[in-house]
Amino acid sequence: MSLFRLAATTTRVPATRYMSSLLVNQPEYGWLKDIGIGEVNDGVYNGSWGGNGKIIESISPINEQPIAKVREGTLADYESVVSASVEASKMWRMTPAPVRGEVIRQVGEQLRSKLEPLGKLVSLEMGKILPEGIGEVQEAVDIADYATGLSRMLNGKVIPSERPGHMMLEQWHPLGVIGVITAFNFPVAPYFWNFTIASVCGNACFWKGAPSTPLSHIACTRLVAEVLEANNLPGGLSGLVTGGTDIGEAIVDDSRVNLVSFTGSCEVGKKVGTKVQSRFGKMILELGGNNAITVMEDADIGMLVPAVCFASFGTAGQRCTTTRRLICHSSLIEEVVPRLAKAYGQINIGDPLVKGNLCGPLHTTGAVESYRAAIEEAKSLGGKIEVGGNVLHGRYVEPTIITGLPHDCDLVKRETFAPILYVLPHNSFEEAVSINNEVAQGLSSSIFTKNTEYIFRWVGPEGADSGIANVNIPTNGAEIGGAFGGEKETGGGRESGSDAWKQYCRRATCTVNYSKSLPLAQGIDFS
Repeated sequence: MSLFRLAATTTRVPATRYMSSLLVNQPEYGWLKDIGIGEVNDGVYNGSWGGNGKIIESISPINEQPIAKVREGTLADYESVVSASVEASKMWRMTPAPVRGEVIRQVGEQLRSKLEPLGKLVSLEMGKILPEGIGEVQEAVDIADYATGLSRMLNGKVIPSERPGHMMLEQWHPLGVIGVITAFNFPVAPYFWNFTIASVCGNACFWKGAPSTPLSHIACTRLVAEVLEANNLPGGLSGLVTGGTDIGEAIVDDSRVNLVSFTGSCEVGKKVGTKVQSRFGKMILELGGNNAITVMEDADIGMLVPAVCFASFGTAGQRCTTTRRLICHSSLIEEVVPRLAKAYGQINIGDPLVKGNLCGPLHTTGAVESYRAAIEEAKSLGGKIEVGGNVLHGRYVEPTIITGLPHDCDLVKRETFAPILYVLPHNSFEEAVSINNEVAQGLSSSIFTKNTEYIFRWVGPEGADSGIANVNIPTNGAEIGGAFGGEKETGGGRESGSDAWKQYCRRATCTVNYSKSLPLAQGIDFS
């Protein structure tokens, strides 16, 4: 018998009930109209709204019902968006950075004013629980606040010159046009990580989001467009083009797009990186992460259990920072696994818009099949299902804990974008680090310990080889103040805080001779 609590609200709505209607027309979803979502929505913005592509339906993974329709963009529409961004970038780069920051401040206020309905839309369209949906929009608000302050701190350097009467300066200038391609699991925040920071640096941006979450992109772009129009600014500063693979390929191949920021799988990211590099473009790659929490023998189990739960089944295991491996000291496994299984059994699985449900659906039917295949493969390899392991109905699955698999088997080392946690034993700090680092990705890692030696070795050069190395907190839930991103097949890109803003700029080293002589460097004399 399953330990999980299947909330009554997860009962699948019969297809005949709303067969002739979209969710946007149902009274309980009336809030969609408050953020500009209608029956048919234009999916292209370049200063005006339009779209000449096919009309698609955005399907909610909650009940597999269509929310509303979207008119996608064509390659001709893409051309109009990029052209608008190229033109907009010419005036924006000459606008003082603090003025640019004021515009971004207003964008943050617009998002803040629609925080709850935007968060509901994220939950409805992506499938994450409402607190996470609202939290994602709040992250967009927060990064706008951060970027506003950053607009007054885009500092260069004054470097001492070895030549008398000379001064060396280091300056940062905008690249021009930034193309942002985002994934379904975070349909709002990653665009604003890029757009707000790139914009205060003087760049024009445009957005190509995941084809399965177009309404979130449209609703956000409408709010940004209102700010641009209120300030008599061109829409090309934050364009939008919805569509499929053809649009993504056009972005990657387009030399007018100075930097491509891509969030997605390692497989696709490799292709994106190769193509952008072939034209000497710049890129930010935010790809997969087979993340692990390491548990040392002195770990605080009371802290560990809720941390692992949140990190492993939050967003139904569909975060790039989801914990997929628990590298647990062998002396603690018999205590930790039953406590985790008991905690998992308290999870309410159901409609993510309903308060109290902690795990919503997987986003696609393909993800459900990947989950099912991974469970069957684990069983065939001798793995033990400690809890979960079942598809419930529709796109709802049970968060699962599996023991008994070798740490280096292909299944464990392969990222499955679903709520599956592999528990792996270790007997020393060195062994734990080796297991943590043996996967191809390097996004986020965490260790639970009170030992100061372990802590500083973990965050040091012999420790975790990931871009995020945490101590006594889970692998997910990164703050905007730090640079977000990872190493190895995670792509090496950095977004959000710290000095990630420099990726949207070109560096210029300037030497100024203010004397009346011409001394050369290294003492060379041509006289």
